[in-house]
Amino acid sequence: MRYSKKHVFLRLLVLGALVFLFFTPLGSRVTAKLSGLVAQSSAMVKTKMQTPLDTYQWELEDMDSHTFNFETQKGKVVFLNFWATWCPPCVAEMPSLQKLHDAYKDKVTFMFVAKDEPERVSKFLKKKGYDLPVYYSKTQGPDVLTSKTIPTTYIIDRDGKIILAETGSANWYSEEVREKLDSLVKSE
Repeated sequence: MRYSKKHVFLRLLVLGALVFLFFTPLGSRVTAKLSGLVAQSSAMVKTKMQTPLDTYQWELEDMDSHTFNFETQKGKVVFLNFWATWCPPCVAEMPSLQKLHDAYKDKVTFMFVAKDEPERVSKFLKKKGYDLPVYYSKTQGPDVLTSKTIPTTYIIDRDGKIILAETGSANWYSEEVREKLDSLVKSE
């Protein structure tokens, strides 16, 4: 089967665009911006389907190498996000995550669990001016909080129930998320 010059040119153009988007720093930024444009608001888990945590046994480490025991979060509202610097959808949702953290950091425990090298994370946060509490897993976390996809985000209520589970990029500073967090932090 022979391809015309036009057909070969179009295939090379598509291949070049894919290489640009996935293998160059500028392409990663373009992909992150596009992901941010299509980010949806998150969906709350229906009450009947809300899964309770199977355990709070989970040791993490913060950016300063201090141990953080997830057990200390029992009875608190927790916002948990799994992410990496090399993940365009993760990068795309970071501005809304920073705004949400700024608004609720005194009322909600925020945990940003990085699936990345600490040096890269540190450089990324500094470059972007983000002030987020980043952790790294030292032990296996609760089974119900495992996902092969990033970003993955969970909101856990005071009773240990997962009331939100979202994979992919989202607008975390949406009115819907803020209303849900407001209702969770009021119910003390």
